[in-house]
Amino acid sequence: MNQLDTLKQFTTVVADTGDFRQLAKFQPQDATTNPSLILKAVQKADYAPLLAETLGRHRGEAVDAVMDRLIVRFGSEILSIIPGRVSTEVDARLSFDADATVERARRIVALYRAEGVDVERRVLVKIAATWEGIQAAARLEREGIRTNLTLLFSFAQAVACGRAGVRLISPFVGRIYDWHKKSAGTAWDEAANAGAADPGVRSVRQIYRYYKQAGVKTEVMGASFRNTGQIVALAGCDLLTISPELLAQLAASDAPVVRALSAGAADSGEALPELPGEREADFRYAFNEDAMATDKLAEGIRAFAADARHLEKLLQSA
Repeated sequence: MNQLDTLKQFTTVVADTGDFRQLAKFQPQDATTNPSLILKAVQKADYAPLLAETLGRHRGEAVDAVMDRLIVRFGSEILSIIPGRVSTEVDARLSFDADATVERARRIVALYRAEGVDVERRVLVKIAATWEGIQAAARLEREGIRTNLTLLFSFAQAVACGRAGVRLISPFVGRIYDWHKKSAGTAWDEAANAGAADPGVRSVRQIYRYYKQAGVKTEVMGASFRNTGQIVALAGCDLLTISPELLAQLAASDAPVVRALSAGAADSGEALPELPGEREADFRYAFNEDAMATDKLAEGIRAFAADARHLEKLLQSA
């Protein structure tokens, strides 16, 4: 079997794309989207009719409402192809407003329900893993709205998400790797920081081990990969969300893939960090102690917010 087929024996493979026309050839279980991926897809000629139809049906509505309708339309098309769940993101500009995040998530879910989608089984609402986002997710989970906490870079974020009872988290492997590589500069040794030694891979393994040891039910989905080596080093993780480009590379390779993570072996490895307290102040202090996480979360929110603004301008000018 190729690497992709072997990986599917250990891990739920998720496609990280808004370009749903690419999905069938990789046969992922789930799919994830975000404003950046939808923006990239909607500018392709193949999706011009879908964009025109959405705008035509909802012209005159507020631009944020039309944007939500568009991303739900993409999500519904994805769900017609895959057997599992789609993750749809709340506007990153709401990342520090728990009440607004809850209301936006409810609207997204209502739009999916209007399309006849079984939202509790098939939709995850993506929310940035800020303190406010985690509190919003806890409220939504109590309502039966399942959440995927994204832009996750630190152990403190993962602990808080587990305590909040979120359904799934998405630690960003590649962006953690990027930060450490940039920080090291000319001292960076690529070979010494590859595979299991990759700082992004190590972060996900640490979170996975803590969740399994502590009996946390939240699913761990590695995300934001830079190469297939990072993916293979996390074989056995609950889920891995992978770009079409890297899915194609895995499908083209017959190199061996060995299970690297399993719940039964989760008690091995280096000692886990001290758990932060449960108060907001405890979370903020523990998170602030991680320079990489604070940098990358802020950067990620800015980038997703910029793409949301770009998508809104595109909708207004179409």
